[in-house]
Amino acid sequence: MVDYPPMALATPVIPAHLVDSYGRQMGDLRISITDRCNFRCVYCMPEEGLRWLKNDKVLTVDEIVRVAGLFVKMGIRGIRLTGGEPTVRAGLPDLIRRLNPLLDEGLQSLSLTTNGFRLKELAGPLADAGLTRINVSLDSLVRDKFHRITRRDCLHQVLEGLEELERHPTIRPIKVNAVAMRGFTEDEVIPFAELARRKQYVVRFIEFMPLDADGNWQRDQVLAGREIYEMIHAWKPLAPVSVDPSSTSRVYRFADGIGEIGFINPVSEPFCSTCDRLRITADGQIRTCLFSIDEWDLRGPMRDGAEDWQLAEIIQRAVGHKELKHHINEGPAFHRASRSMSQIGG
Repeated sequence: MVDYPPMALATPVIPAHLVDSYGRQMGDLRISITDRCNFRCVYCMPEEGLRWLKNDKVLTVDEIVRVAGLFVKMGIRGIRLTGGEPTVRAGLPDLIRRLNPLLDEGLQSLSLTTNGFRLKELAGPLADAGLTRINVSLDSLVRDKFHRITRRDCLHQVLEGLEELERHPTIRPIKVNAVAMRGFTEDEVIPFAELARRKQYVVRFIEFMPLDADGNWQRDQVLAGREIYEMIHAWKPLAPVSVDPSSTSRVYRFADGIGEIGFINPVSEPFCSTCDRLRITADGQIRTCLFSIDEWDLRGPMRDGAEDWQLAEIIQRAVGHKELKHHINEGPAFHRASRSMSQIGG
């Protein structure tokens, strides 16, 4: 049976805020628009054998727009489109254009996470469609290492895509995200820092998390953000930048640079107490944490004719079950997420 509430005598009012059982107000929504990807990053998915969702299981554009609008009515102020790799979905600029009016209805940020491979051709259309912010995943500036981590030899395409983004100032900031892995990232810390000094990018190091498809993550593979900070600070002093309390990143800038450096430390310095994020998977499931083992279905009720107030009650119910924390550092108390990162959406 479909799990949504029966019709009341009077249609309930959709709440203007989403607050979980720990008092955290939700403000950020990540919507995965596809589980497919043109890379095969080793920490995200296996090289072969991953089963893609059938097209009829993926939310349609109309469904994405409807869900996004409902969440904005319920207090969401930032929406980020993710994947998989969102640029492999046909019609991405048109989807951005459909979502853009939400910026006049309370939405403050409409952003995209991408591996950057198609940015040279898409940066202009995305800017024209109304994209306001972007995150580009880039784990290495060295061609052979980039190839090793992504299983694709296309570093130059990603760098060209970043350069193209610079020509479109309505998409700011440009964030460059590098997953930090011990034994892989150390010798690239300073080159990435230099990139942030000479470019108007926010280069962010993200600690390696146990979201790999093969389940091989080990704690000793994590290169802690504090270690990276100390390496950079010893090279060039860093000054802290004020950020929103719900931000996942600790941000710094150089006295003699134009960009910024950020550190996202979910393993060594968890920020769960201020987490305001929700996720919708490509097949329309609400996830309240990257490491959730439970999901809440929106696709089924939508396709069965649920009204917005009924969907809102499902959303409220999911938020009421949002986890206090992810338990990564708590031994047996930690349970791996029920899906890999590519299937959840970043």
